[in-house]
Amino acid sequence: MDIAAFLGIILGIGAIVAGNIIEGGTTTHLVQAAAALIVFGGTFGATLLSFSMRDILNATKALGMVFGGKSSSPSEIIEDILGILVKARKMGLIALESEIKNIENPFLRKGLNLVVDGMAPAMIKEILYQEVTTYEEKMKNASKVFESAGGYAPTIGILGAVLGLIQVMKNVTDPSKIGSGIAVAFVATIYGVGSANLIFLPIAKKIMNRLKEEVFIRELIVEGVVGVESGMNPYFLKTRLNAFLAEHEKTE
Repeated sequence: MDIAAFLGIILGIGAIVAGNIIEGGTTTHLVQAAAALIVFGGTFGATLLSFSMRDILNATKALGMVFGGKSSSPSEIIEDILGILVKARKMGLIALESEIKNIENPFLRKGLNLVVDGMAPAMIKEILYQEVTTYEEKMKNASKVFESAGGYAPTIGILGAVLGLIQVMKNVTDPSKIGSGIAVAFVATIYGVGSANLIFLPIAKKIMNRLKEEVFIRELIVEGVVGVESGMNPYFLKTRLNAFLAEHEKTE
């Protein structure tokens, strides 16, 4: 679990609620069903119109990347690869089949299975890099879904505000209905701007940051898998992978 993600949302929303209370307001003033329906229903509809259902489902699945912990660290991946390499040099590639099942990272398992199946290094790299490209495109589209929702929400919040003000003007002679109309007007704006800047846009940014980390991990795995297939000296492979890691950290 990514504690920072949960703390970010709680702190962001909590600061708004706490500030409202300090100013003398109450939380009940911020709960407006009509405003929520206009903003969130309208935002979802606009987003659904902009993307395919597959993109929407992938974006939903990508929330696991946002709030879940990192699957593997580079150092753990390097250690797993070197352990497999040492065993492969001692027992042969075929003997790795039972060892592969114990590896947690699914991409590393897939790469090593290709090695055990006897594929050529060039074919292994082509298959794995194609999967990396496909995964990258899918996650970028997931990020764009939330980014688009963050763009629509404030505008639809303004639309909700206008609708609320229309109701105020229609009932200007009835003071009992003016308050509810104004509440919907301003709360809709809060929902739109707040959800965009506290939820949708940060989630899109988080997906891109996690994607960058995951793509690097997968590229590291490709280099390691090819090293295992070629029976490279463990010391040389460790040096190569650590250099690959150092270069990545230098560019961050």
